[in-house]
Amino acid sequence: MDLTVAATPFYFGSMAVERRVLARRARREGAQPSDYERSDTIASLTMGTASLVAPFAAGALVRLVAPGSGRFPKVLVRTAVGAAVITTVADRLATLDRRAADHARVEPTSAAGLTATHSDAPPTLAALVPTESAPGPRAARRRRVAAWARKLARVGGPVTIAAGALAASTGAAVHNRPAAMWKRNGGRDLGEGVAAWAVAIIGWDLIYYWNHRLMHEVRALWAIHVVHHSSERYNLSTALRQPVADVLGVFVPQGLMCRLGVRPRLVEQARGVNLLYQYWVHTDAIRKIGPAEEALNSPSHHRVHHGSNSRYIDRNHGGILIIWDRLFGTFQRERADDPVIYGLTKNINTFNPLRIATHEYADIVRDVSRSTTWHDRLSYVLRGPGWAYARR
Repeated sequence: MDLTVAATPFYFGSMAVERRVLARRARREGAQPSDYERSDTIASLTMGTASLVAPFAAGALVRLVAPGSGRFPKVLVRTAVGAAVITTVADRLATLDRRAADHARVEPTSAAGLTATHSDAPPTLAALVPTESAPGPRAARRRRVAAWARKLARVGGPVTIAAGALAASTGAAVHNRPAAMWKRNGGRDLGEGVAAWAVAIIGWDLIYYWNHRLMHEVRALWAIHVVHHSSERYNLSTALRQPVADVLGVFVPQGLMCRLGVRPRLVEQARGVNLLYQYWVHTDAIRKIGPAEEALNSPSHHRVHHGSNSRYIDRNHGGILIIWDRLFGTFQRERADDPVIYGLTKNINTFNPLRIATHEYADIVRDVSRSTTWHDRLSYVLRGPGWAYARR
């Protein structure tokens, strides 16, 4: 049984209770960004429903195109390689055209300097200013070829990145499954006792920390996770605003625990426990949980995680335990003098689920398309989202 699905009645019941609590507070203290807003809540619930359906579509995609096991295992790889070659040639043609144009602009200046050296009269202002001569047939043809090359590169770059990323992610999905790793664990089996459960719960939480952190520090993964941060509200419905494109990412595999002898069933149960724990921290109705704040993720710590304030960005990635953030330098306490501002650094201002799910991918395609070198194309995909936004 999937614990996260079995808990559906609890989700709706707890949201109803929280809504009443927040409504009473709003009557006393005024409106808060944690209050329920109809369009925002509908968008969150729609994304939550879509996240339950997405794995079925993802599974069909993996069976179709995953390298090494899909029905068409070589299509993506060949597409990526072919587009990369074409784009590289196009980049080269465009570069040669620019170099030729730069050389043509320099020649008049050199000629002017040569004239001044062999003449008693000082050079005129017109002689010192480079002039553009009318392009000859060869130069005109070169410019036409370069213009077409640039257009080709604008398409070839995104095709290369998309095909390569899909090949990598679907291939990883096949080879990193818990069941596949269990078969390769050399016969290790921790059984289903307390030790096995402890390894599963703690192991999942540690791997989750790193995957969650990577989703904030690698833009291709941020495009998946940004869905969860897109709301400018913060309440229990926000917890259900889940990503739908996990199949497009390459993550640290939770199946690694199977190599240690944790059974795949326990890995799946650990996933459910982790997600259920994270549900309740998406609230402003609970301020602090006392001394447990030092070890456990809490509503206060997770409010920080959802903040777009500069102090709070990319902090508190833990799922159940906040000790990972303390150990790896990403911990930040919520501060009374810096109230959390929820949402993105640049909000998308829409409740359209399709736009919520795809807006970052659309931005990545545009940035890659406008790039003229592989360094920039890959950087727009693999570096942090902040790097890309600063250069847009």
